[in-house]
Amino acid sequence: MWYEEAFHYANHVMGKGFIAVFGNHVKTSTSCVVVNVYAACSLSEKKSLWEDLSKFKAASQVLVWCLCGDFNAIRSWNERKGVRERASQSSEIIGFNSFIDTNSLFDLPLVGKNFTWFKSNGSAKCRLDRVLVSEEWMEIWTMCKQYVQRREVSDHCAIVVKSVEKNWGPKPFRSIDAWLMEKGFSEMVKNKWSSYPVQGSAFIKIKEKLKLLKGDLKVWNRDEFGNIQTNKKRILQDLEALDSQDCINGLGEDDRLKRYELVGRLKETEKKLDSLICQKARAKWFKYGDTCT
Repeated sequence: MWYEEAFHYANHVMGKGFIAVFGNHVKTSTSCVVVNVYAACSLSEKKSLWEDLSKFKAASQVLVWCLCGDFNAIRSWNERKGVRERASQSSEIIGFNSFIDTNSLFDLPLVGKNFTWFKSNGSAKCRLDRVLVSEEWMEIWTMCKQYVQRREVSDHCAIVVKSVEKNWGPKPFRSIDAWLMEKGFSEMVKNKWSSYPVQGSAFIKIKEKLKLLKGDLKVWNRDEFGNIQTNKKRILQDLEALDSQDCINGLGEDDRLKRYELVGRLKETEKKLDSLICQKARAKWFKYGDTCT
């Protein structure tokens, strides 16, 4: 990142436990954010870090993200050996996986060792360090993997991220099945499709229109469809507030109708979430971030 012919630095933001560097990847002309993470040991501070990073990412206009470093957390018991299991560690696993899933991050495939931290006497080892990237990052560098290097003086292993590019032909056009459950989605796609001023043969028109539609769907997914998990949490919070009010003062007719509407929205959101999880499972995403399916 300090090599100007590869990366143009724009600015940086420092938070408690992270430094985020904004800039431009020269070769691909891609605006991106690389976040160096160094998490604390206590679970409360980790949760605070996850919350800060989630808010920071949601507020940013940049879509291409890479979060890397010592997260000081594991995603499953298989990532920790020689350490006695504690209840707090179960909470850590659930919270860390939720952070990754909520922010639609990918845990890059690991090459080399299964662990990145080793106790000096060899009695314990964990995978505390990792590289998490956004979906947009994966679309640009599709063959990204994280390679664990040999351990030297430090008790941590260095990680190198590489993207070995191979030309497998044009990238397929993919969509999310849950989009089809959203009211107005089909009409929006029809309107967008008919509005593209593309010239050429029928094949060229289809190829270029799909390319334009892919960009518009990304914007629509972010601005209109939203994050399903976040939408579900908001609905549950609204329902909880109404239930609390019902226990104290009871609900008026308007509030009862509002609660009825919220329950309907919750059922629709659950269907969308089930569809998304099912689709991810078919894509083998469960290997890198299961949600208790």
